[in-house]
Amino acid sequence: MESENQTSLSQFLFMGFSVNPEIQLILFALFLSMYLVTSTGNLLIILAIILDSHLHTPMYFFLSNLSFADFGFTSTTVPKMLVNIYTQKKVITYAGCLTQIFFFVAFGSLESLLLGVMAYDRFVAICHPLHYMVIMNPWLCVLLVLASWCLTVLMSLLETLPILRLSFCKNIEIPHFFCDIPEVLKLACSDTLINNIFQLFVVIVIGVFPLIGILFSYSQIVSSILRISSARGKYKAFSTCGSHLSVVSLFYGTGIGVYLSSAATPSSRKNLVAPVMYALVTPMLNPFIYSLRNTDIKGALGRLLFWAAPSQ
Repeated sequence: MESENQTSLSQFLFMGFSVNPEIQLILFALFLSMYLVTSTGNLLIILAIILDSHLHTPMYFFLSNLSFADFGFTSTTVPKMLVNIYTQKKVITYAGCLTQIFFFVAFGSLESLLLGVMAYDRFVAICHPLHYMVIMNPWLCVLLVLASWCLTVLMSLLETLPILRLSFCKNIEIPHFFCDIPEVLKLACSDTLINNIFQLFVVIVIGVFPLIGILFSYSQIVSSILRISSARGKYKAFSTCGSHLSVVSLFYGTGIGVYLSSAATPSSRKNLVAPVMYALVTPMLNPFIYSLRNTDIKGALGRLLFWAAPSQ
């Protein structure tokens, strides 16, 4: 089989979406609108949390980092996709592809770990309310976020660096709109066993372990809530977890859907719905979930917009 190694490979070609010019225009407008909504929503939440002293608590500290992860996660893939749709040049350089893989894995891993950290925060708040401020002190909060950042960089390097050893076939067409690792590995002519082992390891560390932690935390939370005698107390406790549970369901549901569909069916443009949900729709919905269900966030956003509005 004729192949070329990574030193001579210059670019990959995205097959992406439909080649129909009219449909391309519609897709460009749709994805641009979604990206602007995602970026604006997440950046507003970050600003509101930074500027409002009432939100300087562990829960909102973690939320601000989650919003940044959502913003970075979307910005890794969507701007390049928009440029390719607009210019009709569906290419990405080899270095650009590796860079996209690194940041896509990094921000996706960070979001997964932060969702686990936020579940632990809710566990402490509901199961140990009297000791909450002692346990979730500022040093621990910073340490948890810093550890999440460091682990995501390490995991991302474990996925990205082994690709450097691969050689690729003449067919460099990716049936996708970004450099997704499973699709890139399918184009390799050399053995990808090491890459697959590292990929499985990363999925277990940043996907399975946080999910197990989330499920354990909520099993304890539900057990504690059921021991509350008043219905109002139960509702108040459940309401503090509603937004987080919704985001967890969206993130892990779409993530599992992406890789199950990728493994179960051959690569084609028809399989792009799940990746769009995972890479664009979920980060766009997260700010709405947290702002619409949280009176503190709604109040902070209202004060931020009022402060930013020009005086008459």
